[in-house]
Amino acid sequence: MVAQGTFDGIHLGHQAVIRTAVERARACGLPAVALTFDPLPMTVLRPGEAPAEILPLDERLERIAGLGPDVALVIPFTLGFSRVEADAFVRNVLAGLVKAREVVVGFNHTFGRGAAGTPELLRELAAPFGIRVHVVPALTVDGILVSSSSLREALRTGDVDRAASLLGRPYTLRGRVTRGTLRGRTLGFPTANLRPSGPLLLASGVYVARATWDGEWAQAVVNIGVRPTFDEATPTVEAHLLDVSLDLYDRLLTIVFLARIRDEMKFPSAEALKTRIAEDVAVARRILAGVGKRTPNPGGA
Repeated sequence: MVAQGTFDGIHLGHQAVIRTAVERARACGLPAVALTFDPLPMTVLRPGEAPAEILPLDERLERIAGLGPDVALVIPFTLGFSRVEADAFVRNVLAGLVKAREVVVGFNHTFGRGAAGTPELLRELAAPFGIRVHVVPALTVDGILVSSSSLREALRTGDVDRAASLLGRPYTLRGRVTRGTLRGRTLGFPTANLRPSGPLLLASGVYVARATWDGEWAQAVVNIGVRPTFDEATPTVEAHLLDVSLDLYDRLLTIVFLARIRDEMKFPSAEALKTRIAEDVAVARRILAGVGKRTPNPGGA
């Protein structure tokens, strides 16, 4: 049983495709295969227009593995591969390489040269090989189509609530902790500075979050942006851990975003910034108290 798709972001629609394949595989006593592509096709075909990937490949594969397939097959997407006709893909990859009995795709999945392959064409091409095709219909959440595009838009505007509803889980960002300027420490709010493992898609601003590392976790206030008060220009991710004082240098930190407090702002002085950070921490504690009443372990990594 094969779940086929680019699976960028592993949103609810992608999850439905993979879970359907896993359910069918278990019912038939066959292995479930998640077949995906890397890099994303648009980055190869039209790199100037390609959207940034939502999750790097290693994190995509982790999310896929959590949905239960026995195998994840990653096909390198190259210019040469992009020229493979739809019928050749079905014949050589699905019937030949994977020996698929059934294939599950999303309602808008395309494949083959020029993206000419549609779910309907897949059914037609797969039938002679005895391959049954299942098409997962479109999903909507609060009237919003679940898609990678709608997820990117939610992140672009900093709407982590909407992003979570499209993902079925809070949005996360992962990165190594690097040495910073220690400016947060001089302000009384030391931070762990992250080097994200993928593109920075989430809008600048201050967020309430949960930070996890090595099986440990702490509540946090996270700033994403360029620190305009100090006239800097390079985007950074700075996490101030609440009630924790640790040197996490070079640790792999995962930030689980729970709510947005405000836009990033330029303050007239470091003292004014310090005052506002204290207010942000107070706001975060109130939000986190509410989260804690709903779940004892908010945000799961």
